[in-house]
Amino acid sequence: RFALAVARALLRGGFALRDGHLPPAAHDIPEAFTSVGVAPAADPAHDTRQLDHLARLGVRRVRLDFTYGDADGPPARLLGKLASAGYRVSLHLLQPFEEARRMPDAMAAERWRSFLADTLERFGELADHIEVTSTVNRKRWAGYTLEGLLAAWGIAHEEVRRRGLVLAGPSITDFEPVYNVGLLALLRERGQLPDLHTDNLFAERALRPERWDHKILGERLAPLIRFNLVKKARLLARIGAQAGVPRLVSPAAFWTLPRIERRLPDSEQKQADYLTRYFVLCAASGALEHAGWGPLACHREGLVDDGPQPYPKLERITHYARVSGPEYRPRPAFDALAAFNRFIPGTRYEGRLSRNADIEVHAFSAPGRCLHVVWTPNARCAALPDLYAANDLAGAQLFDRDGTALSGGPVTASRLATLAVTEKPLYLLWTGDLRPAVSACAAPLPGVSVNAHGPGHLYYHRAGDWHGMVRAADGAAADALITALHPEAIGAPQREATLRHARNAIWTVADPCHSGGRLVVKQPVKHHFHKKLLDRLKPSKARRSWNGACELERRGLGTAAPVAWFEQRSGDDLTRNWYVCAHVGGQLSIGTLFSAYARGESTHAGIAAGQAYAALAAFLLHMHGRGIFFRDLSGGNILVCPQADGELAFQLIDTARIRLYPRGVPLRQRMADLARACHKLHPPGREAFMALYLDELGQRFTARRRMAFALYDLKAALKRRLRKTAFYKALKR
Repeated sequence: RFALAVARALLRGGFALRDGHLPPAAHDIPEAFTSVGVAPAADPAHDTRQLDHLARLGVRRVRLDFTYGDADGPPARLLGKLASAGYRVSLHLLQPFEEARRMPDAMAAERWRSFLADTLERFGELADHIEVTSTVNRKRWAGYTLEGLLAAWGIAHEEVRRRGLVLAGPSITDFEPVYNVGLLALLRERGQLPDLHTDNLFAERALRPERWDHKILGERLAPLIRFNLVKKARLLARIGAQAGVPRLVSPAAFWTLPRIERRLPDSEQKQADYLTRYFVLCAASGALEHAGWGPLACHREGLVDDGPQPYPKLERITHYARVSGPEYRPRPAFDALAAFNRFIPGTRYEGRLSRNADIEVHAFSAPGRCLHVVWTPNARCAALPDLYAANDLAGAQLFDRDGTALSGGPVTASRLATLAVTEKPLYLLWTGDLRPAVSACAAPLPGVSVNAHGPGHLYYHRAGDWHGMVRAADGAAADALITALHPEAIGAPQREATLRHARNAIWTVADPCHSGGRLVVKQPVKHHFHKKLLDRLKPSKARRSWNGACELERRGLGTAAPVAWFEQRSGDDLTRNWYVCAHVGGQLSIGTLFSAYARGESTHAGIAAGQAYAALAAFLLHMHGRGIFFRDLSGGNILVCPQADGELAFQLIDTARIRLYPRGVPLRQRMADLARACHKLHPPGREAFMALYLDELGQRFTARRRMAFALYDLKAALKRRLRKTAFYKALKR
């Protein structure tokens, strides 16, 4: 019967929803829209800390897991305190895993009924609703067979209905709508439908909240079927309504830090980004009565870090049993949820205002105010003046993702810099009756990558024939950088400050924001004839250098910190662009070390050859694993930074040629990078280094790979010889 219900829905188009990826406009967001999971500890003092955190979050709903033996333990104590404090409690009643596996055994069923009856008699009136069963489509988490689940549900339905309480379920995890269709059909047939249809609506598997879910039909077809978070929520709401349960709730969802760290290093910052974007989209969908985060306090995915501890046998989405402490550290995601609760619940959703798929602009309104939440996909950015008219921006108050007011107005007559829109959401607030429109032509800045989680904020500048971007602590510092580094002010390099003058001029200038500090400026000076043709099809060299440095930072790899780029907007003159980064002085390079080892030194500058090989191999494995194909990995572009603990760190410079891969770099491209890096290293050193690198990949340094290195050596030697010829010198002139 389950399969028949699914087949019937499939044949009738029940899994299709035309334009379902677009959020509908004009619906109200409930005051108690968000919730969070809570759990007790043996020490009652932990209850006070949890209540304090909940008050700071501004949530009005909580979810508490309750199982056998909890009625006379810490969970019951915490439940009483939550109810007394006025929280609307989702009391999640579940069987222990082994008991769920035994269902529908008569003895197990009787123990379940006894637990339900006792718990509901004692605590049912304290709960806003009763949620039963857990993650029923994950047998290894919940333990149920289909027959066991239906038996447990039938008993729970009878006991909850007998007491006139609100029943929620069946708590499916993730977007697997065949389970929603099949189970709701069976429950309707038995007369056992819940009052609230629950689905733990994770978006973690799609990586970021607004992305098409590639796990449904694959990367290529995902843009065709357009299953994003909004469409998932709307489809599940329709499935529930057709079955007779029009109210949909997502009790729990989260992003685990280890999963984020597979791709990006700033996992806590990304978790906070994703939380804000997730809840905004859930609210925009109009499909959810309320949506919840998973655990309040947990080392792996909590809003609060309660310290490292062994992970429990059961996933916390199945049973969030306890917190440990003793220390509780709020993460950025905590502040992000507090900001969302401050701005969004109780408003009216007015719609998605951007026509561009790569800029999210969601409008909410309340009496006397209008609020927009704005962000771009990861690594992209947009200029606020490209989204809004200047007079609209002048009247806006800006708040960052965590609810902090950003100093300085975004656009005034005297301000040079405007905050850039990035993957880190911004709140724009207008008071009064103003309802700003978003430009129909709004789009991300083409060919610009950013690291939204570097120090400070990103500011964009456009005036006359110039535009560019700076990274600064605030608007005043951004204005100072623009004034000092603008192409019309920076001037020609001074002889005493020049570091290099060949194809590129590289020189240092004073840092206007830090007394005594220095910045490095790089400007292209000469282009070969073929480069003049090819480079007109690319972003300027300054912008490519900025992009490469930002991508290195985003992926947790050391580089001289990017500070600014400027370029001529027309692009007519390929030399009229500047890249500015932090000055990294007094560092060794891998080229210097490898040359010393090739001369027979076993140690140079206190660094043994074996230590350098091992540290560099680990660094480059990390770089290639994060999808960075450097393409100019000469020894001089790899700076060596000895650490206080004796370990070696590295920074990469000259970042204009970087090419990105979505996952890891293919082996052939890795070999091209390594041939450049090892050019100054003698054969025994190459053997040792390449063995360390390739062993981690399960590969060997074969004769064919040695030949590729030899060919690069030959190419470099011919190039050096050619540069000494009169023909080359004449061509260069």
